[in-house]
Amino acid sequence: MKIETLPLTPAIPLSTKRRWRKPAIALALAALVAGGWFAFQGKSAPPVPAPKAEAKPTVFELSHSDVVTVEARELARRLPLSGSLAPLAQATVKSKVSGVVLETGLREGMNVSAGQVIARLDDADARARVAQYAAALKEANARLALATKNEANSQALLKQNYISQNSFDTTRNSVELAQAAVDAARAQLDLARIALNDTVIRAPLSGVVSKRFVQAGEKLSPDSPVMAIVDLQHLTLDAQVPASDIPRIQVGQDVHFRVDGFDARDFTGKVARINPATEAGSRAMLVYISVANTDGLLRAGMFAKGQITTDKSETRPIVPLAALRKDGERDVVYRVADGKVVAQPVQLGMRNQDEGMAEVTHGIDAGAVLLNVPLDGVKPGAQVKLAGAATAKPDAKSVDKAVVVAKKD
Repeated sequence: MKIETLPLTPAIPLSTKRRWRKPAIALALAALVAGGWFAFQGKSAPPVPAPKAEAKPTVFELSHSDVVTVEARELARRLPLSGSLAPLAQATVKSKVSGVVLETGLREGMNVSAGQVIARLDDADARARVAQYAAALKEANARLALATKNEANSQALLKQNYISQNSFDTTRNSVELAQAAVDAARAQLDLARIALNDTVIRAPLSGVVSKRFVQAGEKLSPDSPVMAIVDLQHLTLDAQVPASDIPRIQVGQDVHFRVDGFDARDFTGKVARINPATEAGSRAMLVYISVANTDGLLRAGMFAKGQITTDKSETRPIVPLAALRKDGERDVVYRVADGKVVAQPVQLGMRNQDEGMAEVTHGIDAGAVLLNVPLDGVKPGAQVKLAGAATAKPDAKSVDKAVVVAKKD
């Protein structure tokens, strides 16, 4: 076995270590001096101010509920009312003569025309009476003819002094009595003919049968009800109105109303009459409103709710009352024009508190866009934009803007 001895690493001489230590110490001293100098300069030199950013204008973003577009239309004051519908014309048809019902072909709900036959009675007795009175009239005419002939003969005899004046007067009186008998017989015949005609019962008006009271075979006496007929083409809305509101109501004013079961359909009418007395216990007065029911949809007894138009303006711009502001004694609105809010003075006419609108007689036109509600910080001159719309540029050089969502007061 051979063992070899590895050579050892030679040691660095002491003189060489000292030569490297001196340059390192010099570099450390130089770094320390430089750091102190920079620290001294930082404490003694004043800070340099940063450049100020250019002020950016505030643009308020408006939602669509914050603005309103002015429209031109009529503005009206209205008075609420309610009541029931009633037919303007209705009749219960009654029999004028006695007799047995032979025919009645109408039923409830069927339409009927004025003059249409609604029932027939047995007319045998009526025809017999007509024949009887016709014969009586014929007899009376014969008696009159005989009396007239006797009068002529007596006139000739009187001229020849064959009879006295009293005899002639008696003959003339017989003629007058015969004439009266003829007149009476003729009147009786006319009544018999009327009774015969009354065995045919006719409708006195056009309408709808609302009730039938008789059946075929029944015996009727005079004044017995046969049928009830209502005219649905012309109805009346009987509405109760507080007496304090009556001065606002005039004949001819328009009425709009709705009836349950007809969805949102509007019906119209006009004030026809005003009752001069209040209803007992209610301090209300009845106002009668005529309604043309040409399509026949409405029925008697239906309950209606509506409004009477008591006053109406011309077609002019109207604005919400919430959009009005006060500038001293002036009424103004905040108009949005070219991305800015402008205070626009206006002159007002009619106001409708129930509808929340006011008529503008001067100062603004239809189509203008107004602030609909008061908004925090949004004053005349403020920059605004609608949500989803491009912002108007107040300055061509200004690009960056701060956008603030306007809040309601």
